[in-house]
Amino acid sequence: MKPEDARSMCCRLRLDNRDLRKRGGGLFGANPLTGSIGVVTINLPRIGYLSQSREEFFSHLEYLMNLAKESLEIKRKVLEKFTEKKLYPYAHFYLSQVKQQFGQYWKNHFATIGLIGLNEALLNLLGKDIGTSEGRAFAIEVLDFMRNRLMDYQAETNNIYNLEATPAEGASYRLAKIDREKFPNIRSASTNGEPYYTNSSQLPVNYTDDIFEALMLQDELQTRYTGGTVFHCFLGEQIFDPEMAKLLVRKIAENFKLPYFTLTPTFSICPNHGYISGKLERCPRCGATTEVYSRVVGYLRPINQWNLGKKTEFKERKTFSFN
Repeated sequence: MKPEDARSMCCRLRLDNRDLRKRGGGLFGANPLTGSIGVVTINLPRIGYLSQSREEFFSHLEYLMNLAKESLEIKRKVLEKFTEKKLYPYAHFYLSQVKQQFGQYWKNHFATIGLIGLNEALLNLLGKDIGTSEGRAFAIEVLDFMRNRLMDYQAETNNIYNLEATPAEGASYRLAKIDREKFPNIRSASTNGEPYYTNSSQLPVNYTDDIFEALMLQDELQTRYTGGTVFHCFLGEQIFDPEMAKLLVRKIAENFKLPYFTLTPTFSICPNHGYISGKLERCPRCGATTEVYSRVVGYLRPINQWNLGKKTEFKERKTFSFN
């Protein structure tokens, strides 16, 4: 993929414009007139827990993906109906060029299917985590299966589909909590405290403090998403040497194929003295209570505002060392 073939939106949604070019007419005048009509996230840990074999796993997965496809097709029709009636006045005007060319306002918008908890699905099905060679091989098989189904949906519906590593800031806790109540023996990501699921096909947050080990284990998985993914380099605190940050970014970009990564420090905000590097609950200068910020998957927020599952995840998270 060339740089001009991609459009990045939201915290990780990344669209492949080559699918739009195949429709004819090129991208001139309609390049930004795309996006996603919505995302349906597949709960993989439950599938892994309920399945007795790999074949049963893929049968359950295909069934749920078919349901996701039907829901997205219904949503597309509803959006089209509402836009035609000018209930979305801005979209009615903004997407008028697409309507003129294809007869539908939302024709250039993708339908997105995502996933959560592939690591926990492997633990429940195989007893192996995603960092093992067997677990990683099966994870690749799962992602390829999902991509192939999406290609089938495109041929069937003549609408464009993509696969996203869903951010799932809330779903990672909500689905794990529901599953824990319904299936007490199901394995989640947490070792103690509130249950949560690992984001998409990521490594467990406490897997390693070696960033290059994590990158090597994730590179082949991250490149299989067609609708967006991100690898977060959790630093623990600020990188004080700009040259070190520059060299790190260059090394990752030159040696790995993953499309999107972030450098994410944890920092604290004092109401009197502002920014403080690292996690400090009280200001070292005045003793005031601070707000500690870190990235909750997609965006920076105070940790005290996170849901209980994400708070547990933060406590278990290993940060990468660069010294």
